[in-house]
Amino acid sequence: MKQDVLFISDLHLALEKPEITRRFLGFLQQRVIEAKSLYILGDLFDAWIGDDDNTRPIPSIKNALKQLSDAGTEIFLLQGNRDFLLGQDFCRETGIRLLDEYATIELNGQRILLTHGDLLCSDDLAYQAFRSKSHSPEWQQNVLSKPLWLRLIAARWYRLRSYYHKRGKTLDIMDVNQDTVVESLHKYGCCTLIHGHTHRPKLHEFMLDGRPARRYVLADWKPDGAEVLCWKNNDFQTESV
Repeated sequence: MKQDVLFISDLHLALEKPEITRRFLGFLQQRVIEAKSLYILGDLFDAWIGDDDNTRPIPSIKNALKQLSDAGTEIFLLQGNRDFLLGQDFCRETGIRLLDEYATIELNGQRILLTHGDLLCSDDLAYQAFRSKSHSPEWQQNVLSKPLWLRLIAARWYRLRSYYHKRGKTLDIMDVNQDTVVESLHKYGCCTLIHGHTHRPKLHEFMLDGRPARRYVLADWKPDGAEVLCWKNNDFQTESV
């Protein structure tokens, strides 16, 4: 009986990253097929410009996800800062269920809070302002109304712009704010948080109202290796992919 629950994020799949795409497809076929659930906590794609985009490698990824969901593995996806335009059409094609920007699950009686991680980086005021604007229905409708070829060009420009903007920011600004972490855990009644986004994989342990709390930061995937957080035998462990 399938029991394992897997958590991944920040794959940034793209045509220019064939090694990561091959690793992900193999992961779905060999490891996830044995699991009960897979949670993808954002930035599955390096850029998502709309559910009508079927340029490579998207069709092969859709097919693999659909085969997995048809085989009985639950797949959940939480939008990241690179694929926040991913919508219900993609979910219908793949069998994935879309989660809210904060989502809670229960594992062996423990409430676990899931999020991509960008909302926790509250010191990055410029990014938070852009995030608020880009998540409005008006902004998204305006973008999605543009021709596909124009959105493809705009996505390349955005990735380049994002790269240079990050170079001008300190590492502290781009990391999570601990006060925001505590506020989020309080709001959702959890002592365990799992997120990605920062590309700084680590387990952070601290006290929350006199109780032990944990924050798991998921690893970003690279051409030469990747990691997955696995709930197995009633505890978390890290596996190499």
